[in-house]
Amino acid sequence: MNPENKTLLKKLLVLVLPMALQNLMASLVSASDALMLGFLNQSSLSAVSLAGQVQFVLSLFLGAFSIGESVLAAQYWGKGEKHRLEEILGIVLRFSILVSFLFTLAALCAPELLMRIFTNDEELIRLGASYLRIVSFSYFFMGISQMYLCIMKNTNRALRSTLYSSSAVILNIIINALLIFGLLGFPKLGIAGAAIATTISRGVELALILYENVRQSEVRIHIKHLLHPLSWLQKDYIHYTWPSLANQVIWGCGFTMTSVIMGHLGTDAVAANSIAQIAKNLAACLCLGIGTGSGIIIGNELGQGNLAHAKKTGNKLCIISLVAGAASCLVLFACIPLIQGFAGTLSPQAQDYLRFMLFVCSYYMIGKSFSATVIGGVFSAGGDTRFGLLCDTINMWAIIVPVGCIAAFVLNLPVPVVYFLLNLDEFTKMPVEIWYYRRYRWVKNITHTET
Repeated sequence: MNPENKTLLKKLLVLVLPMALQNLMASLVSASDALMLGFLNQSSLSAVSLAGQVQFVLSLFLGAFSIGESVLAAQYWGKGEKHRLEEILGIVLRFSILVSFLFTLAALCAPELLMRIFTNDEELIRLGASYLRIVSFSYFFMGISQMYLCIMKNTNRALRSTLYSSSAVILNIIINALLIFGLLGFPKLGIAGAAIATTISRGVELALILYENVRQSEVRIHIKHLLHPLSWLQKDYIHYTWPSLANQVIWGCGFTMTSVIMGHLGTDAVAANSIAQIAKNLAACLCLGIGTGSGIIIGNELGQGNLAHAKKTGNKLCIISLVAGAASCLVLFACIPLIQGFAGTLSPQAQDYLRFMLFVCSYYMIGKSFSATVIGGVFSAGGDTRFGLLCDTINMWAIIVPVGCIAAFVLNLPVPVVYFLLNLDEFTKMPVEIWYYRRYRWVKNITHTET
């Protein structure tokens, strides 16, 4: 291996391993909820899975905010203008605090209405609403902590950000066990226990973030930047964020529609889809870490003005993403019997559905890994956030969602066939991603020169 490739791999591993671990730990929260609630009954598992779609939608907004944040932060950090990152952080917190507060308010005041979006089963609505009322406060905590964690990743503190978020996840899992089952003298609260565990752990994560903000001097939260942002920098932030936000919401609503479709195909389909989705999220941790790390590496090089080298690096990162996707595919496929063993409380019909869904999730990893690196990493690093919006809008709403609705509600096709069709999204857009990548419009420096 030549020295240049060695340097790239080392740089990528330093970024990817902490972020992959962070993604893994976050996914373990959902996995622990599903595993522990599955021991109670199938309805509890299904209800929390559907209620979790509210947090999923919020994460789409926060994800878009952090993409715009990372686009600017990576390039200005690479350029050496570190003070700009405090101004960028103040701008992004203005938006994230407002949106997370609105989600908290909706989940606290109208949880039944939110649950009816995802299911018409009265028992699932009742159970899910009780979960949402408690977990709603964690949404506000997320709005602050996730934006600061993003800045930490872009300022060579990826390992420390992983330590903070992982500590909160471990705490979540421990409190889950204590309150769901009533261990060590704690009350047995079931679904409410899972919601309390999530809220407490998010609060602890925020406390750790605020501690980090006070203890270090590199990039801090300043009220003056939050209340009085630089107009030209905020304009840049909005310019690069709104396509990502629209993309996240449009893609996310399309993805949520797949859960809505599955939610109307019976509790067996909902329970199997819940487990399959958790397995998919766990398997995708490495792929998503590579995508995020790729964006930071490319962004730093573009900010430094190394455009030709950034182009070569992007080509190598695309190859790495496909290899990582294939590896994730094989690992998930090998774990199918193990996952089914953990989901032993599911009905025989749900187990049959789960086996097929996990097979689909396995090969899905290849397309997911490539898309995360190209659209979420490389294109965004160069400020090209509009392609993802156009691509995902057409793909989800002109192809995947209509085909899924027709298959489920018009043709009444079997659940496995419907699930297969709903999971073609990463592959139907891959040819267009490759074509657009090779046009190299993303190779550009978007920073401003100080005067």
